Amino acid sequence: MVKATPQTPIHTIGLDIAKLSFSVHGFDVAGHTVLAKDLKRAMVLTFFAQVPACNVGIEACASAHYWAREIGALGHKVRLIPAQRVKAFLPRMKNDAADAKAIARAMRDPEMRFVPVKTKVQQAGLMLFKARDLLMGQRTQLINALRGHFSELGIVVPKGAHEAKVLVEQIRRNDDDQHLPQAVVAALMPLVSSLHALEAQIRGLDKAILARHRSSETSQRLATVPGIGTLTASVLSATVDDAKAFAGGREFAAWIGLVPRQHSTGGKARLGKISKMGNRDLRRLLVVGAHAALYRMKSGKTKSPLADWARTLLAKKPFKLVAVALANKMARIAWALMAGDDCYNPKHGV
Repeated sequence: MVKATPQTPIHTIGLDIAKLSFSVHGFDVAGHTVLAKDLKRAMVLTFFAQVPACNVGIEACASAHYWAREIGALGHKVRLIPAQRVKAFLPRMKNDAADAKAIARAMRDPEMRFVPVKTKVQQAGLMLFKARDLLMGQRTQLINALRGHFSELGIVVPKGAHEAKVLVEQIRRNDDDQHLPQAVVAALMPLVSSLHALEAQIRGLDKAILARHRSSETSQRLATVPGIGTLTASVLSATVDDAKAFAGGREFAAWIGLVPRQHSTGGKARLGKISKMGNRDLRRLLVVGAHAALYRMKSGKTKSPLADWARTLLAKKPFKLVAVALANKMARIAWALMAGDDCYNPKHGV
């Protein structure tokens, strides 16, 4: 273990966090190691309370925002670093001490990009979405299970979650015309009960998300953009703390992952499919919303420069490609609304 001395004050600390075991690595202003030690969870805040104010880097992972808030309250300047950017500074072998050193080295990179520290309110908003997303996945699993079991009995219904209600009613009634064995009813009734419980819980989360949306002026302005509804607007406002941290709408769309993957060389640009390197939740919500908006634009019900642009592109490109391009436009518009105080004006050009 290397300790700091009065002649070598700590300038930068890399903190590798985990559930119980933490590693700390410190550099002085010249980049020399002056601190390297392991900490138990209960000693982390006590340690940082005794260290003079300095720059602290943490890898943006589970519980990172909590530790950033707590350590920042002690007077330190805490920055969160994306995990993929820390890996470039990692030596050949990986362990907790090496991770802490890599984080400290990444903190010294003048071109490093950092993750804004989220507040409890922002994290609570994202928890509502994550919990709802999990329950929606479980709901889909139950519906697919019911469809699969009934198909073995020769009973098939059209696609769509609402169509599964026909299967639920058949289990509930189980009249003489259906001839469902009692074993079938005994096996599938727990699935039906779980499905109803999930739907009630999802409705409760929807109400909580709507209440949060109505309390956020930014979220309400975002919901005026075509393809961005209450859910997407709430997630956008909770995820992006300061839109001005991005240089522009193009950089914001790239951060979400709505730009083509590049493999360019020799001055020749080669563009492929979207990179999918950014925020997968926002990307999914924007692409799904773009599909819904594009169906409406395609029918001619929407009259705006954005709709005209989409219809022109549809005449030359496949529907799904245009939907992703529209999602990119939506992301740029959302950035403009979050960076400023304007509302969406459908008469503006694209």
